[in-house]
Amino acid sequence: MTLLSCAYAGTGNVLKVQNLLGHCAQHLEKGETHQGPAVLGIAMVAMAEELGLDMSIRSLEHLLQYGEQNIRRAVPLALGLLCISNPKVNVMDTLSRLSHDSDSEVAMAAVISLGLIGAGTNNARIAGMLRNLSSYYYKDASLLFCVRIAQGLVHLGKGLLTLNPYHSDRFLLSPTALAGLVTMLHACLDMKAMVLGKYHYVLYFIVLAMQPRMLMTVDENLKPLSVPVRVGQAVDVVGQAGRPKTITGFQTHSTPVLLAAGDRAELATEKYIPLSPILEGHVILKENPDYREDS
Repeated sequence: MTLLSCAYAGTGNVLKVQNLLGHCAQHLEKGETHQGPAVLGIAMVAMAEELGLDMSIRSLEHLLQYGEQNIRRAVPLALGLLCISNPKVNVMDTLSRLSHDSDSEVAMAAVISLGLIGAGTNNARIAGMLRNLSSYYYKDASLLFCVRIAQGLVHLGKGLLTLNPYHSDRFLLSPTALAGLVTMLHACLDMKAMVLGKYHYVLYFIVLAMQPRMLMTVDENLKPLSVPVRVGQAVDVVGQAGRPKTITGFQTHSTPVLLAAGDRAELATEKYIPLSPILEGHVILKENPDYREDS
C-alpha cells in the first residue's frame, strides 16, 4: 500500500485515490493493518494541486464520520500531510475538534498534525490552541509530549523554515522531503509503540523535509544584494492571452523576504535580471546592460 502511494505521490491520479478509498471502505480481517497507510496514501497522491486537495479533505471528513477506529486514527495525519506548512482554517478547526477526541490516539495524531500544518509559520491561532491544549492535558504525559512537539514544529527555525516538499512554484516535488514526512507519519500511526515507546527518534526523519522559505538575492560574485521585490498570492495564468499579472494583492519589500504558502515573488526593478525564472531560495541577479537611470 505504501509503495503504491509513493509511486503515485504528487500525481493527483483520481483513479488511485478511488482505489485507496475502496481499501478504506472494506471491513478489516484480523491482523490486517493496511488501512492506515491507505489513508496516508490518499493525501500523498492528492496533495499535487489545490482542487484535488480540497476534494480529498472532503473525502477524509467522510472517513472520519463513517470509518472504523484505525481509519479515524490516520485521518488527522493525512490532513496534516495535505496542508503541510499551510494553515487552512477549515483543516485547523477539524484538527482542533479531533484534539479533544475520546480516543487518545486520535487526539495525539490531531495534535501532531496541528504542528505540521503550522510548521514554520509562527501561526498565532495554532500557537494559542496548543497553549490551551497543554493546560487541558497537563496530567496526561503522553499527550503533553505531543503538544510540546507540535509547539516546536509551529515555531520551526523561528519561522524561517518550511516542511512543504513542493518547490519551484509548486511545480516540483522533492522525493527526499516527502520520504522524511512519510516515515514520520507512519511512525505516528502507532503512537504508543513507536513515538511514545523506544523509537521516538524516528521523529528526526522530519529534518529531511526542512528547507528555508526565504528569498535571498545575490550578485554574480555571490555577494548579498538587497533589491525591491513584490510578494503576493500566486495566480494561475496558464492559457491566458497576453501577459497577465502572475501575483495579486502584492506588497513591495526589500530582499531577503519570507514567502508564505501560496506566495510568489517578482522583481520590482528593471536594474537587475534574475538568472532563474522562479524567484525562490537563492537567486543570482546580473545587471541589466540596457537599464538607464531615470534622470
